[in-house]
Amino acid sequence: MPDADRRDAQEKGFLNSVANEEQGAGRAPGAEKKLHEAVCVLLVELCERFTFFGIVCNVILFCTATLGYRSHQAAVLNMCFVGTSTLTPVLLGWLAQHLVGRVRLVCVCMFLHFLGTALLPVVSFPFEDVYIDRRHVLLTLPKREQKIVFYFALLTASLGIGGIRAIVCPLSAYSLEDCGPKELLSFFNWFHWLVNLNSAVVFVSISYIQQSVARNLGFLIPFVSGLMAMITIHMVRGEMIYKPKTDRSLLTTFGVVLGALKACCARHRYRSPGTASWLDHAKEHHGGQHSEAQVEGTKSLARLFPLLAFQVLYRTCLVQIPSGYYLQTMNSNLHFSGFVLPVAAMNVISIVPLLILVPILECINSWLFSSKGTGHSPTIYIVVGHLSAALSVMLAGFSEIHRKHFPQVEQTLSEEVLLVSSMPCFHLAPQYILLGVAEALVTPSCSLLSFWLVPERMRGISMHFLALFNGAGCFLGAFFVQTAHTVTQGNWFPHLLHEGKLERFFFFLASLMMVNTLGFWTIAHRYNNLQQDCSNGFRGSLPGEKLLKHEKAIKHYHAVLESSPLLSPVEKT
Repeated sequence: MPDADRRDAQEKGFLNSVANEEQGAGRAPGAEKKLHEAVCVLLVELCERFTFFGIVCNVILFCTATLGYRSHQAAVLNMCFVGTSTLTPVLLGWLAQHLVGRVRLVCVCMFLHFLGTALLPVVSFPFEDVYIDRRHVLLTLPKREQKIVFYFALLTASLGIGGIRAIVCPLSAYSLEDCGPKELLSFFNWFHWLVNLNSAVVFVSISYIQQSVARNLGFLIPFVSGLMAMITIHMVRGEMIYKPKTDRSLLTTFGVVLGALKACCARHRYRSPGTASWLDHAKEHHGGQHSEAQVEGTKSLARLFPLLAFQVLYRTCLVQIPSGYYLQTMNSNLHFSGFVLPVAAMNVISIVPLLILVPILECINSWLFSSKGTGHSPTIYIVVGHLSAALSVMLAGFSEIHRKHFPQVEQTLSEEVLLVSSMPCFHLAPQYILLGVAEALVTPSCSLLSFWLVPERMRGISMHFLALFNGAGCFLGAFFVQTAHTVTQGNWFPHLLHEGKLERFFFFLASLMMVNTLGFWTIAHRYNNLQQDCSNGFRGSLPGEKLLKHEKAIKHYHAVLESSPLLSPVEKT
């Protein structure tokens, strides 16, 4: 026994020394490459956000002042662009994984993105004409050709944005597999903090672009797109494009649901002996066509659906910033101490609360996770955030009533004289602040729950579903605006705000959001204990994945035994 113990100790010491030598030899180059990759991903993401927000904060002004669109048409177009840019990462991510290939598709998307942003100055976006200087006009397109090129530019830019977000900057590139709920919440808080810090820089820059003294800076948008393309090409050549693990496909998930529904309809019941859920009918041993791992993964996703469904209306309220709130600001007095404040500058007000709240929330989360042994759920943040969004939209309605009490004055925007309220635009600041508070509370918390409450191999699919529901919220907002304008004959969403009742649209949306908040509050208890969810297997691997991990561990153990020089052939056997 002493000889055997001594031999075991020698073997363990040898293996540990070999492992430490290998780790030390590969640490420096690996760490340097990871730092290089992180810097490149961050630069690409900053450039993509710059071009995206640069387009969003100019669409309404350009459509109403240059293309002659009605206010509700411009708002619908802007919300559809935001929704399309939210949904395209899901589609292009699936194409990259199953059909086209990641490197080839990212090159196509970079070309589409540059093409779309380069076409925008051609249609005089975001300024009136393409200038050589103040007196000589290089190009002016007719209205019909302007609209065609403008739509094509928005479509190609949104496709490019989707490819960049799905392939170059996916969340899976940040190696979050081994993080607990505390670390994940901290990551999502600071991730969205950095995104909004970039947004603040973008809106300040675009505000300067919107001034007449800086029209030619509109070319900065395609220039940033070209810079992003060069960084991405460098990442492709350096093999730094992240290759995710093979995830469950969206088609597989939908196939499980359809297979279970067909089986239920064929048997005229939703449960049968031996099945705990109606989705179990899709399993092979119940007569279905899908494995147990696929069905169990779909069941974990189904648990998220109530959470995601209640985010749709919240997203509809959030996209009021580039639509309804933007129109309110356009129709308010933008003069401030002899300076004409650009419309895009008001968007910074909604970002400031998030930049301030995130460090405070980090301290609160650290205390809660350390003081509660059972874990801390961020559902209370989501409830408070939904309430803040509802109050913001309600306050927008009261602000609209308040705005109409001021006499009208003439104001020049994009070389067009408009009749607007003399109310200072800063009176609208509270509604922007409340939506910023909602964004700081809801988005990181919802991302955490969508990421944590599913098995590891289903996390990519869960984030895709989160994007699908967020995009649905943008299109729902466009549907509400178009429906309100059509049903009320332009009274609830008028072209000239002082001639209609925009406040009624805001009150209607606020009442829906209050009901949505109460509905989520009634189901929030399902997501209250993250640590218990982990122990119950909501986060753990699927049965098939557990077996695969055990098989890999056994093979690795046998390989170590075979390579060990301290054991004789008989001992290895």
